[in-house]
Amino acid sequence: MAILVTGGAGFIGSHVVDKLIDEGEDVIVVDNLSSGRREFVNENAIFYEVDLTEGDKLLDVFRSHDVEEVWHIAANPDVRIGSENPDEIYRNNVLATYKLLEVMRKTGVGRIVFTSTSTVYGEAKVIPTPEDYPTIPISIYGASKVACEALIASYCHTFDMKAWIYRFANVIGKRSNHGVIYDFIMKLMKNPNELVILGDGEQNKSYIYISDCVDAMFFGLKADEDVNIFNIGSEDQIKVKRIAEIVCEEMGLNPVFKFTGGRRGWKGDVPVMLLSIERLKALGWKPKFNSEQAVRKAVKDLLEELGYDRPS
Repeated sequence: MAILVTGGAGFIGSHVVDKLIDEGEDVIVVDNLSSGRREFVNENAIFYEVDLTEGDKLLDVFRSHDVEEVWHIAANPDVRIGSENPDEIYRNNVLATYKLLEVMRKTGVGRIVFTSTSTVYGEAKVIPTPEDYPTIPISIYGASKVACEALIASYCHTFDMKAWIYRFANVIGKRSNHGVIYDFIMKLMKNPNELVILGDGEQNKSYIYISDCVDAMFFGLKADEDVNIFNIGSEDQIKVKRIAEIVCEEMGLNPVFKFTGGRRGWKGDVPVMLLSIERLKALGWKPKFNSEQAVRKAVKDLLEELGYDRPS
């Protein structure tokens, strides 16, 4: 029996694969390498370079292995691209999820773990935001994840499947290649004298370190409803300007900050986010790192991976 991980060459997916293999599982990785990297795939996993929208190829992979469970982590992770290319978000998130569910139905695989997002809540008026808060997204990305959640829930009730749906805060750490920390580092490596910060720098959000996030996902498997929905995040927030300061501290730089202005960094940006994690805490889980600790640890990780030499 094997566990299939979609997006297993990506940031979060590769860490999930590592943990599954550490626990003795046989793992199949499916990834089209659009944002993932082949070198991130655990050497003990079986790898297929397949796009999830190619249903026939995906079906062949399932039929070649005795798959018992799917961890569906593949997605286009860039929230900003939704306002520029909605079709890409639809194809890589919604259509891909539908094709995957159809293959699961045809092959009798009845368990799916799905990675969703805090952006499904839009601009929530209740902070911290609990899982039963209405999902009214303001980004195409968030809308695509709501659609995926709905498809998964409907397949569970129609075809006797079980699902664990995890709504993430901002996940950061080793192997990440997008997001505010990565963007700041890339900008400063090109121009160490100036840092352009999208918005007013007052955006205030929750960040969770990758090891905490993965541990939470495994912890949530203790729940046993047909559809289990959990928020995953830290219990505090950090402002974008403070993230910029931490990046500069770790890089040994003192650039001029330039803000583009406005509450949002881009269309669909949610300027304030903090998830309630009481549901997972009731099962006995809590994060080891707060937002600032997670940010500083992630900055160090990425600088090490990039081979950055701090100026003397």
